[in-house]
Amino acid sequence: MADYDLAIIGGGLNGVSLARDAAGRGLRVILIEQGDLGGAASSATSRLVHGDLAALERRSFLRVRTSLVERDVWLTTAPHLVRPVRFVIPAHADERPHWQLRAGLWLYDRLAARKRLPAATTLDVTHHPVGDALKRPIGTAFEYSDCVVDDSRLVVLTTLDAAERGAAIRTGARCIRADRDRIWRLAIIDRGHRRIVTSRALANATGAWSVSTAETVLRQPPPRVAARQVSQIVVPRLFEVDAVYVFQNADGRLIFAQPYEHDFTLIGTVAHGFRGDPAVVATAAPDVTYLCKAANRYFRADIQPADVVRTVSGANMMLLRGDVGARLETVVSLDTGRQRAPLLTMCGGDVTTVRRRAEQAVSRLARFCPMSPGWTARAPLPGGDFEWDRFEDLVDDVRDRWRFLGEAEARRLVAAYGTRSAEILGEAKSRADLGQAFGSQLTAAEVRYLVTREWARFPDDVLWRRTKLGLSVSAAERDALAAFMATATAAQATPPAREVDGDSPARAVELRSIGG
Repeated sequence: MADYDLAIIGGGLNGVSLARDAAGRGLRVILIEQGDLGGAASSATSRLVHGDLAALERRSFLRVRTSLVERDVWLTTAPHLVRPVRFVIPAHADERPHWQLRAGLWLYDRLAARKRLPAATTLDVTHHPVGDALKRPIGTAFEYSDCVVDDSRLVVLTTLDAAERGAAIRTGARCIRADRDRIWRLAIIDRGHRRIVTSRALANATGAWSVSTAETVLRQPPPRVAARQVSQIVVPRLFEVDAVYVFQNADGRLIFAQPYEHDFTLIGTVAHGFRGDPAVVATAAPDVTYLCKAANRYFRADIQPADVVRTVSGANMMLLRGDVGARLETVVSLDTGRQRAPLLTMCGGDVTTVRRRAEQAVSRLARFCPMSPGWTARAPLPGGDFEWDRFEDLVDDVRDRWRFLGEAEARRLVAAYGTRSAEILGEAKSRADLGQAFGSQLTAAEVRYLVTREWARFPDDVLWRRTKLGLSVSAAERDALAAFMATATAAQATPPAREVDGDSPARAVELRSIGG
């Protein structure tokens, strides 16, 4: 008998979504990630949970409808991570005519399964706060509803839910060989130790490494895919309103400018083909210039490449159909053969529909591994057990209970941990009770939680993926964090039993007093 029903290589959003879905259906699951969870393209997405307005122009109505249904699912299951916001499209004289934008947004609203968010409307920006940051003579804009998400937190909390449902999570582990017969036999280097595990099915969810993994580790024919790089830039805050600007660029692309960690603005995306090592993806100077120019068509503040404080890039693989110029699609394929264990390949795709893709992919394994029906559309992620429109109430409740917290800090904690903020704050009566500080918000209590519960091992895991506090932490504070984490990880010689052995853990303490 195999050790596991499903082994997954790759801890990006696709891989962890497979792990969560399968574990919740009763399968024995192991996930193997050579680095950190969401350490590549899954932490470099557009951070949008939306119906893809641009898809309307391609007449992909079913795709838009499906994405809008999934947007509602995320609002229900991850209300701390997925936040409704108004999107603003300034009407530019050289771009799409007003009637086309109005008609598109009218249809967009009607494709939504449930009317949970405000409908689209037309704004006179000369008398509206959204116009304060815009150039003249832009006088009209169109406003509609969609959502933004913390992509790297989504990866981590999806993994946490998988672990709490019995999945074994191995970060810092590398699969060096996989032999295929009636079952898969995997050789793994797990933090310096070699071990062998067996599995009835295997999933290749390694993203930009899909081809190299297929060729060198699995020794199977690689999927016919092409690599694509997506890049964004972070600049100092350009506007005061809590909205996402959607700019029509001269080449027909839509460029998004959204609030980012309160003091910054995230502008993107620019996408193009990629060749090279996906571990060292970097934003090219022409991409930075392109995004600056696209924003400068609309914003009053002039943005130059020298103003960029950080770039965000990632590469992924997508299925290539037809000729080189054909449109790229998501890969979800299942390879089966007589008396051979199944091989599932999943890469590409967007954040919005990843839950649905994972559900469909796992369902394709049902004839090999008996399982219960799909369930993820109804179950909240850890910390998400509250109504999506109660987010502000939850922030107020946290501030009432831990009165030493400021507004920004309480909001950040709720946005990251939801009702599980209590597991970090505990019985603290003052900030000093949370231990050593690494900057204005990060404390020893939070870092210890991230190390023991969320697989953080190195400073970047904390500063750029579990949080985005790397934007405000000094070099000295980062060094202090590194020293603290070295001690904390040494004390935790092995991961918690629920992570290593796949045993179902006790449910985490709920924050009943502030979230119900």
